[in-house]
Amino acid sequence: MALLGAPVFEEIGRRVEVPMGKRTVPRRCPTPMQTRNGYGMVQGQGAASPQGVEYDMRDPQALMSTEQLAARLGQANLRIYDCTTYLEAAPAGSDQPYVAVPGRRSFAEGHIPGADFLDLQGEFSDNASPLRFMLAAPASLEEAFGRHGVGAGSQVVLYSIGTSMWATRFWWMLKSLGFGNAAVLDGGLDKWKAEGRPLEAGAAKGYPPTTFTAAPRPGYFTDRDRVRATLGTSNTVIVNALGPQFHRGLEPSRYGRPGRIPGSVNVPAASLVGADKTFVPLADAAAKFAAQGIAKDKDVICYCGGGISATVDLFLLYQLGYDRLSLYDGSMGEWAREPSLPIETG
Repeated sequence: MALLGAPVFEEIGRRVEVPMGKRTVPRRCPTPMQTRNGYGMVQGQGAASPQGVEYDMRDPQALMSTEQLAARLGQANLRIYDCTTYLEAAPAGSDQPYVAVPGRRSFAEGHIPGADFLDLQGEFSDNASPLRFMLAAPASLEEAFGRHGVGAGSQVVLYSIGTSMWATRFWWMLKSLGFGNAAVLDGGLDKWKAEGRPLEAGAAKGYPPTTFTAAPRPGYFTDRDRVRATLGTSNTVIVNALGPQFHRGLEPSRYGRPGRIPGSVNVPAASLVGADKTFVPLADAAAKFAAQGIAKDKDVICYCGGGISATVDLFLLYQLGYDRLSLYDGSMGEWAREPSLPIETG
């Protein structure tokens, strides 16, 4: 079993333990807010590919560097959230693929000053579902986000430990609810700590409660019926964000039958982040997606094991200007357990 301080990230590639938009654009002078981010470029400018095509972030404000966040600490409307969850091995005989443990202990050991903690499974998921991390009803999410101080005037910054996937999951949820003022911290707490930036210990103090009003946007989440209906069609690409060994069914899967949804292509979430936990340059991400036939004139459905790591793919696809994006929320946690649903290996 993985220890709480050593989260297991099977969802974004091999099982490891980690310790405690596309368009050609002209160059332009950066504004004061367009500082360098983890892409190694000026935020708001394009990252050039080897062919000279530039890739511009669709929403530069949705990706915040550690330098930018450090400069904003203490601002009245700033809302910083640690989103970390740890996936521990399920006890023998359990029908669950893992036990979802909220990262409160690691939060108490050290977090970005002023941050609050968000419990994805405990507060923001449908706990009546047998599947983990299924999206809760809008009214429930309104209450939970409002309780944590997210409102119309909030500038939300989301981070996690070891992987960005917990932060991107919350970012995708907020987008689906019509909230557009959220950013993912590039490199997360790992980069923040590596740079020697300040930490605070202790339990979360929270933010003053407020009213969060959702304006749900259709299409951000999808179910297995829609996925099954798209199998074999030419206008939809299904993208698996798990590692290649799980995509090909070469290793046993904790979700059930090994393999992938038939016809799906593989862009592992782990291939979209660097060793320092920051996202790869947009040109690199664009090349990986293009190599798998993922085009802007097609519907794109992303999945993984539990609907978490696929949001890394979705975050970058969105930044590259893709519009027809959706997350299969049940992912392999649902698909692999249902014998009536087809599966591919090899």
